[in-house]
Amino acid sequence: MGFNLPLLNRRRRRISGSGGGGGPAASGGTETVIDVSGTYYRVHTFLSDGTLTVTRGGGMEYLVVGGGGGGGGATSASTGGGGGAGGLLSGTTAVETGSIAVSVGAGGTGGDTSGTGGTNGGDSSFGGITATGGGFGAGRLSVSDTGGDGGSGGGGTGEGDSTPGGTGVVGQGNDGGRSYGSGTSGDRAGGGGGGAGTAGQDAALQTGGDGGAGVTSLISGSAVGYAGGGGGGARSGASGSASDGGGAGGGTTGGQNATPNTGGGGGGAGSSFNNPNVGGDGGSGIVIVRYPISPAT
Repeated sequence: MGFNLPLLNRRRRRISGSGGGGGPAASGGTETVIDVSGTYYRVHTFLSDGTLTVTRGGGMEYLVVGGGGGGGGATSASTGGGGGAGGLLSGTTAVETGSIAVSVGAGGTGGDTSGTGGTNGGDSSFGGITATGGGFGAGRLSVSDTGGDGGSGGGGTGEGDSTPGGTGVVGQGNDGGRSYGSGTSGDRAGGGGGGAGTAGQDAALQTGGDGGAGVTSLISGSAVGYAGGGGGGARSGASGSASDGGGAGGGTTGGQNATPNTGGGGGGAGSSFNNPNVGGDGGSGIVIVRYPISPAT
């Protein structure tokens, strides 16, 4: 369940030179017009890299979400941690005339059956506003088996020892969850990846940690959840769940892929005897910008 915070981390910032009167005007991305309680907005949505060309400056609302981290892979005796969600930034900025570069981060790749960790997601940016890509979910071959740092941190891997999740960026996301380690392989489980709304859940006996909740935004005109963490994998028992674009962890299967253009973290892989699996891929990020217009435009 996401947090209904349409403009998390609200702030005013200035991008580039001087805008004229009459309210903002721009082109770029996929353009739509929405009606919000009688106020019309032009919305520019970027699902990949592009340019916002501003012909008249003014105040614009923005949502910038980094790519989610990939979930950790699992050997036949280990489990993968959930990938951390991409960082999420939203607010209002004063934009000036000119061209503003927009970058949309790719989702990280899930770890493989040798027990590698996933990879971090890519950063997304709107001018000088940058949301950091999510941290990878750990696998047994990750450094210290610890989840990767990122916009939100990835979950730790479940093997012989309990290992911590990665660290999230303050103001963008949260930490990943700790794994459950045990000398009994069937008890092991991976921690959940952190989300923009809450931290990833720690794993428990035979239970993968749930991915952290994301944030629900209304900037597009509809309520959409973004930046949920990936669920941790389990070797037996229950795998970790996910929401807001994140991928669920695997039980005796691979982790689920996150939803594209949500910044969700990929699910950590589960396993069983002689049945290693791959982690889920993280979801790519997104950039959305909007500003009020008159009905005539």
